[in-house]
Amino acid sequence: MEKYTAIYRESIENKEAFWARQAEALHWYKKPRTILSQTDKGFYRWFADGEINISYGCLDYQVEHGRGEQVALIYDSPVTHTMQRFTYRELLDLVARFAGGLQRMGVNRGDTVVIYMPMIPQAVIAMLACARIGAIHSVVFGGFAPHELAMRIDDSHPKAIISASHGVEFDKIIPYKPLVDRAIEEATHKPPVHIFYERTPGYDKLDGAGEVDFNSLLTGETAACIPVLSTDPLYILYTSGTTGKPKGIIRDHGGYATALKFSMDHIYDIAPGDVYWAASDVGWVVGHSYIVYGPLLQGCTSILYEGKPIRTPDAGAFWRVISEHNVNVMFTAPTAIRAIRKEDHEGELLKKYDLSRLKYLFLAGERLDPPTYHWIKDLLQKPVIDHWWQTETGWPMVGIMMGVAHQDPRAGSAGLPVCGYEIHILSDDGVELEKGKEGYIAAKLPLPPGCLPTLWNNDDRFIAGYLQHFPGYYQTGDGGYLDADGYCYIMGRVDDVINVSGHRLSTGEMEELVASHPAIAECAVMGIADELRGQRPVALVVLKDGRELDEEQIEEELVSLIREKIGAVAYFRNAAIVKRLPKTRSGKILRKTIRQIADGEPYAIPSTIDDPAILDEIRETLQERKLGLAFNQV
Repeated sequence: MEKYTAIYRESIENKEAFWARQAEALHWYKKPRTILSQTDKGFYRWFADGEINISYGCLDYQVEHGRGEQVALIYDSPVTHTMQRFTYRELLDLVARFAGGLQRMGVNRGDTVVIYMPMIPQAVIAMLACARIGAIHSVVFGGFAPHELAMRIDDSHPKAIISASHGVEFDKIIPYKPLVDRAIEEATHKPPVHIFYERTPGYDKLDGAGEVDFNSLLTGETAACIPVLSTDPLYILYTSGTTGKPKGIIRDHGGYATALKFSMDHIYDIAPGDVYWAASDVGWVVGHSYIVYGPLLQGCTSILYEGKPIRTPDAGAFWRVISEHNVNVMFTAPTAIRAIRKEDHEGELLKKYDLSRLKYLFLAGERLDPPTYHWIKDLLQKPVIDHWWQTETGWPMVGIMMGVAHQDPRAGSAGLPVCGYEIHILSDDGVELEKGKEGYIAAKLPLPPGCLPTLWNNDDRFIAGYLQHFPGYYQTGDGGYLDADGYCYIMGRVDDVINVSGHRLSTGEMEELVASHPAIAECAVMGIADELRGQRPVALVVLKDGRELDEEQIEEELVSLIREKIGAVAYFRNAAIVKRLPKTRSGKILRKTIRQIADGEPYAIPSTIDDPAILDEIRETLQERKLGLAFNQV
């Protein structure tokens, strides 16, 4: 604890000196002299006068320092029965060639590129190639429907969109090109260049305006790495907002590289040459930080896994990967562990594999419940570390820094504040709460390197969403508390963004879609507890007068609507018809109270409710439909 306290205190009390020292571990074209500065709007910037390129640090630097023949990326795809290994030298050549191809297509420094791809090596190549020439990539998760992709196209205005012929979900082929075509048709902005990687020769007919084959861009000259300012945007990653319109999180080159390199050493305790596996998707922040950029900056071997923890072909798939590839550190979401536990609760499948090289299992993306923690810890007999962070921060805020000292993880806690993050628990009016009291989790400004500097083309939304409620702090949007020893406990979102299997989704957007159904007068969508996924959305709907549709038909139509507009990732399965919704006298729907009823939590009847009897009607409806974890358990 003393070792942790010393390094943490230095990162808070001597921020500039601390992070200047961490930045020394990177290759800079021009070393920064200005470590921390502020813009005219008061936004903080790290290493503003430095020049760097994160793609150079991931590839060129590693080859120049003797890692050319080391495996950089292992592509393991049980769904296609494919295994490929790329050395650092091979990956550098492919990235440099594809970057040259992008330049020939008119993509240059400062242009944006949307990447909508499955978990294949070409997605990683595209990301690193954009970074190499100073283009800004925006990866969109392949599970999102065309409507979500169209919104991101309109917000980012890409010069090009890069996709693939299809994805694979278990044994089902998901055609991507028709989805991309529909998104472009819906979008107001029309990207002039459409690049598709054909996973099966002849699968796609590329004869439309601006349509080109991915591999054709690999045939020309390579592109040199372009030095960019530390503060130049590296990527835009959209996350759900409470308004339904996604927020474009910006990440820079220099601060992000510094933070990731620090985290690989001090949090994950992994050395160059080790094997690191983040079982996530490149469409999420974990994929950006810990499939692509973090492991490669550290000189590790990173695993790109196309599949799920179960049915690929069995619940022992994760243990097979760890054993076969000699994984040293693994990172996944609690949902994956719960899925494995459900299929193999005795852990018999693990006994088939050698996991002796595995040092740690890190979990994040949603709350790790104590039963799941104890089950996997007892099964592995290895340290299991929960940690907490967000798309906005890009790297962990709270956890156990295994590269500093091996503290007690404490079941139910996400750990201790990570270097650079000064965590406070505040009341709604900004008063700091005593230890053990639950409130808003906020981080004192400035945030450390690697965190969002603002939102893409929307400074006002950045201020309103993150800085305005608690002046001088970054508002995380999560609630929780600190115990007497400083361990942080995350209790969940305080807004209407829910966490479904580690994926943040807006119930506000779902409500807009549900309300668009011609038979529905009003509705409420809220996240309720789900034993496997953490949360899942449920809709309560009030029909317009005179509508005779039955509940089964309404539910089926709404499920199809959400799947079409948002995607299967939302896991929207239930809509219950009610006569009325509980509201305050001013007309606000009491969503929090409904959620508490569904989750079986105690609640006080709000003094502002227009009719308390409505709550009994809601409870009876949920119980009859067996919606909500508490009722399912009963």
